[in-house]
Amino acid sequence: MKGRPSQSHAVLVPVKAFADAKARLSTVLAPDQRKAVARWMADQVVAAAGELPVYVACDDDEVAQWAATRGAVVLWHPGAGLNGAVSRSVAQLADQGFTGVAVAHGDLPRAHDLATLILPETITLVPDARRDGTNVVALPTHLDYAFAYGAGSFHRHLALAITSGLPTTVRHDPLLARDIDTPEDLLHPLVTEVLPAWLQTNQVNPTPLAH
Repeated sequence: MKGRPSQSHAVLVPVKAFADAKARLSTVLAPDQRKAVARWMADQVVAAAGELPVYVACDDDEVAQWAATRGAVVLWHPGAGLNGAVSRSVAQLADQGFTGVAVAHGDLPRAHDLATLILPETITLVPDARRDGTNVVALPTHLDYAFAYGAGSFHRHLALAITSGLPTTVRHDPLLARDIDTPEDLLHPLVTEVLPAWLQTNQVNPTPLAH
């Protein structure tokens, strides 16, 4: 694991089993391609932590092995679900002495500079491009914050942040807003310009995607 910085901040990445990820891409990507692209996106998010230590919340052996090869610490939460796994992980980070954390989903191909989102006693929210989901939540670890991922999570997270009484910032970052959930997401210019050369669609459209 990378050395702990003086400000005691960390990045938390919840990662679903690669084999189960991105089912909505099944019309254009074969199972092995979906698995590979899920791993590739998670790599981008870990790299975006920079010098901050990275913790991966998961309940899958393959993800845990991948995390270890990336220098991340695994926080194992079998059966907890996304919200439960994130909440428990943030509490564990607080117990370890971290004061701030950026929780970033593992499907952000343009993830960057996650450390800049963690501000003292401030909640920072980064919505997805549809202003529906929440791609990044940065907050103090001491805050009893009820993570509420799922459809429409951005508005729930914003309401919870306002209720907390802490200063709240909504960061509209066009790169962090890009996630990959649907075939259309794969074709967005901000995504196609960074897609790896090996990623191709299936027989529906066998032409390699731009990268």
